[in-house]
Amino acid sequence: MKLLFKNKKEDLLSRLKKQDPAAQKIFYNQSVKKFLSVAKSYVSDLYQAEDCVIKAFCKIFKHIESFRGEGNFEGWARKIVVNECLNFIKSRKTVFYLDDVHASVLEDLHEEVIDFDFNAQELLDQLPDAYRMVFNLYVIEEYSHQEIADTLNISLAVSKTQLFRAKEKLRKIYFQQQKKLRNEHV
Repeated sequence: MKLLFKNKKEDLLSRLKKQDPAAQKIFYNQSVKKFLSVAKSYVSDLYQAEDCVIKAFCKIFKHIESFRGEGNFEGWARKIVVNECLNFIKSRKTVFYLDDVHASVLEDLHEEVIDFDFNAQELLDQLPDAYRMVFNLYVIEEYSHQEIADTLNISLAVSKTQLFRAKEKLRKIYFQQQKKLRNEHV
């Protein structure tokens, strides 16, 4: 069946609000890779991330009428994906916001040669869930610390601490990987 309607976002949105299956398929095909990438940044297991995306699409299609046209529709849908991931992580109840590991002193950075050839997702996947959630919400979703605290039901201080520790852990992982690569090439 060939689609006869224009590919305008407004037209697609109006058809989505009418629960048009063809429009839902188009939106799904246009968005699934982006949303899976978002979910993967919160949930490291690919299959669980896919589950979150599927649930998010179901919620998007079910609650499309609640989108009031204020702001970007894709941003609204992305927020549903993020919230679905956060709900999944919270449901597992394995997220700890206190770290018994003290911040270690990093290597002397002024002597390090920084190589920017790395996979950011691989680095993020190595972060503990609590660090990764706060880091993603702050850096990628651009939430304020107050918004993060409200969303995750943690204190403002814990949000700031988790972000600091996430950055430190990312630096440490990155430099360990670079050191390992240099040793392999010697």
